[in-house]
Amino acid sequence: MENYIVSARKYRPMTFDTVVGQGSLTTTLKNAIQSGRLAHAYLFCGPRGVGKTTCARIFAKTINCLTPQANGEACGECESCKAFNEQRSYNIHELDAASNNSVEDIRQLIEQVRIPPQIGKYKVFIIDEVHMLSQAAFNAFLKTLEEPPHHAIFILATTEKHKILPTIMSRCQIYDFKRMGVDDIVSHLKNVAEKEGITAENAALNIIAQKADGGMRDALSIFDQVSSFCGGNITYQQTIENLNVLDYDYYFRLTDYFLEEKITECMLTLNEILSKGFEGQYFITGLSSHFRNLLVSQDAQTASLIEASEEVRTKYKEQAQKCKPQFLFKAMKLANNCDLNYKQSQNKRLLVELTLIEMAQLSSDDGISSGLCPTKILKPIFERLKNLPKNDEGSLSGSASAERSHTPSATPAHTTALPPRQNTLTTPSSPPAPQGRPMGGGFRFSIRNTGQQASNSQQQETKESTQSINVQTLEDKEFDTVALTIAWREFAIGLPREETAMSRQMDYMEPSLLEDGTTFLVIADNPSVMNELNKIKPRVEAFLQQRLQNHNVRMTTRLREVTDKRVSYTRREILNMMLEQSEALRKLKEEFELELT
Repeated sequence: MENYIVSARKYRPMTFDTVVGQGSLTTTLKNAIQSGRLAHAYLFCGPRGVGKTTCARIFAKTINCLTPQANGEACGECESCKAFNEQRSYNIHELDAASNNSVEDIRQLIEQVRIPPQIGKYKVFIIDEVHMLSQAAFNAFLKTLEEPPHHAIFILATTEKHKILPTIMSRCQIYDFKRMGVDDIVSHLKNVAEKEGITAENAALNIIAQKADGGMRDALSIFDQVSSFCGGNITYQQTIENLNVLDYDYYFRLTDYFLEEKITECMLTLNEILSKGFEGQYFITGLSSHFRNLLVSQDAQTASLIEASEEVRTKYKEQAQKCKPQFLFKAMKLANNCDLNYKQSQNKRLLVELTLIEMAQLSSDDGISSGLCPTKILKPIFERLKNLPKNDEGSLSGSASAERSHTPSATPAHTTALPPRQNTLTTPSSPPAPQGRPMGGGFRFSIRNTGQQASNSQQQETKESTQSINVQTLEDKEFDTVALTIAWREFAIGLPREETAMSRQMDYMEPSLLEDGTTFLVIADNPSVMNELNKIKPRVEAFLQQRLQNHNVRMTTRLREVTDKRVSYTRREILNMMLEQSEALRKLKEEFELELT
């Protein structure tokens, strides 16, 4: 029985012209050989299986060829070339740095460098996986690498360029090898199949090329595996079965179900996929890639980005005509969110099923035609607010309006729920009222993070209110502490960006209404905060007069005293306050010796 040689070794390139997918690098090396401009050290970088060591061997063979050809290739007939082909050449030394990475190994290499070649001009030292050398070995190698004998050439190969010392890289010419394209790998596999007498479908070779992820050695290894399974006739179905690859047909069928809103069929198809042993995350990433291919298929200029056979590309173009870009945008976003949340999900199958259900409802989404970029539309909220009955004093916006309209006995300002602190208000702000028109007892909320437009609108209203107040339009309505606090925090949130520090201070302050019902007191923690409050006092009063519809609103300030109740800012302060108020909590803390971490 003959010794079997795997395809990756049997069909390893022997000349620069037979190297696949690295045309620019091989041309540069050939030109350097022809012109005699050879460097003393080269660094070949790139992923696995793209031809680094192969090009190093071809380079070593070519520069020692006694009768080189006109195109820069080795003749293959001279004594040096024959010795290289028969693996008995003394001019080429290979060192695996993964297992020979000590200082002693480098010293032995340096001793060999001193001996000149017996046949040919150069001794070539190929150090594979050079990033595995130890720090001491690198340092021992530096001087020889910088100033080697004229007959010595070093070729360092690595898959992890970032681990090479800068002092080593500065002494080498660096060549970056790229991943091979699917078309290049398929073309080479066709040649190998033809030489081996194997028939192979083009779609099957495309699957092998994609599985190889740009590495020719991986592609040839997979080719050998599949050819053994198929018995010399490589078909698409046998290939995906052997490599455990999900069939394209599932993705095409699911997309048709999404467009036709067939949720039941989507669930059954997912069950069929999972029953074949495919992981849910593998399926969802493949589905997102399918949507991406559909999107690029809609434009003839980007259709070439699809790495698939011509038959599959035709299917993509046909199905792409049925899909709107908005549908594909939203579907890709749903698939991406599912992929991100998959590992954290406790019920992974349910997560994938919910994603498919949402995709099946995208085509009937009312917002799909609103623009190219999908937007979130809170229809239930807006519909509910639109149908609410308006009060005589004006409609409230956001959660305050909803609270008032659902409380029949509530007065406009006295029963409005106190909103959460800064950055937690989530209701959209209502449009500003025209000048000269009573603003009513409603309060409008804005979010600091909702964008520059809302902030500018708030600042403009505050500025206009400060400049002039039409006293005749104010009805001097009564208000309580709750309404005052709401208006106070609304002013704080609406401060411009350069006053962010003051806004945060105001957000934690609690204004207290005095006995006259129109003057309120604000307690400052320190003199600097009190000075800042006094500076913006006219703006605060003008804003609150408009919001509370009372031109008698006045603000007074003072420093905090020891007897004043202090607002709790931190978790420790909140805990101490709770301990002061609850004897049971104190006993629990003392008995179990609890501490806040």
